[in-house]
Amino acid sequence: MKVRQKLAQEANSVWFICFATIASFLTYTAMYAVRKAFAAGTYGGQTFWGIDFKIWLVTAQTIGYTLSKWIGIKIVAENTPKQRPRLIIGLILISVLSLGLFAIVSSPYNIAALFLNGLPIGMIFGLIFNYLEGRRSTEILVVGLTITQIFSSGFVKSMGQYFIHNLGVNDIWMPFIIGLCFLPVLLFSVWMLEQLPPQTKEDIALKSARSPMIKVERKQFIRHFIGGLTIFMISYILMTSYRDFRDNFAPEIWQGLGFEGHSSIFTLSEIPVSIIILFLMIFLQKIQNNLKAFLFIHAISITGALILLISTLCYGFGYLSPQLWICATGIGLYIAYVPANTIFFERMLAVFKHAGNAGFIVIMADFYGYCGSISVLFYKNFGSQKMSYVDFFFNASLVVAGLLLLAQVSSVFYFLRKVNPRRIPAEKESQKLSISK
Repeated sequence: MKVRQKLAQEANSVWFICFATIASFLTYTAMYAVRKAFAAGTYGGQTFWGIDFKIWLVTAQTIGYTLSKWIGIKIVAENTPKQRPRLIIGLILISVLSLGLFAIVSSPYNIAALFLNGLPIGMIFGLIFNYLEGRRSTEILVVGLTITQIFSSGFVKSMGQYFIHNLGVNDIWMPFIIGLCFLPVLLFSVWMLEQLPPQTKEDIALKSARSPMIKVERKQFIRHFIGGLTIFMISYILMTSYRDFRDNFAPEIWQGLGFEGHSSIFTLSEIPVSIIILFLMIFLQKIQNNLKAFLFIHAISITGALILLISTLCYGFGYLSPQLWICATGIGLYIAYVPANTIFFERMLAVFKHAGNAGFIVIMADFYGYCGSISVLFYKNFGSQKMSYVDFFFNASLVVAGLLLLAQVSSVFYFLRKVNPRRIPAEKESQKLSISK
């Protein structure tokens, strides 16, 4: 109680920001340990029905994770503060138990266990974000989640490789053991999240009130912003599909580039990305004008697409080493992806003074993003089976960069027109605003 009282008295202070950031970082790291550790294994080149066993595992988990996003649209939008801690802990525990099944059940039947592993945890991000959104310091608070997505994915795979190569744990048992190791971290970090007080009056004045949204309210919101949301979903599908392929098949990509057995490279290649994102989020938090911040998010997304495009072309022409290229693709991807993953909708609600919560929109975007990931997995296996992982990743980098540039520029024009009443007949705009309210 003393911790909660102190946080309430010092809302948005340095102490509050550090506490909340550590809490969200640890909680999502615990989830990543359960979700991503299996990707560190190569499973001895096993195949099932002529398809690489790991592709089956990645596909099964991604399908479960995607369905979880669809279920989570309702849960994240409508959950109450009292339900949140039980949901987070319960869902991750179910996911850990499924990894135990994965180790016990013989291959290829244990593929189903990876589906069960993904099914509970797709909504964890939205539930954690519910604790953080709508505050004056939300951009800084999201740093914990941001760094987790970048750093922890590499860290967990490095940990998995260490267990395999140094401790002699086989690929099948490694994910379950790592999941168990992180359960104490999960319990402690959820307790920390529970100490965070609700929005202050100043938070609500700057960012709008954040509250549960029922089905009718969600439909009204989507109808009002349908054009911009469609453009956003296209770019988000591209980024999520690309991120997931880069993440899930990092061992195969590095192996194709000549770096097999270097477990530390998964973490080292993501550290510069984490640092750059950290400074961008700190700068973004200092922009008090919501419209300027919203446009800045578009600007850095366009910059990210350009970095992705230029670095890939430079690697193709031999001007960049493989290590620098992979690092640059991470920088380009994540400076575009991270703000879109959370802050885009956080500032969008603030610009248009729309009551509700951003968590539900984020998880809805994730659902469509992971549908794209599944499509990429099937295309790689059935449409480009003979193409190496490195060549496929190279071509995907060029396509995603080009389409992302087009989508982000279109999004800027849409929202500038939406926010400028002089470009929309007054009567029509009045009707739209009444619907949103």
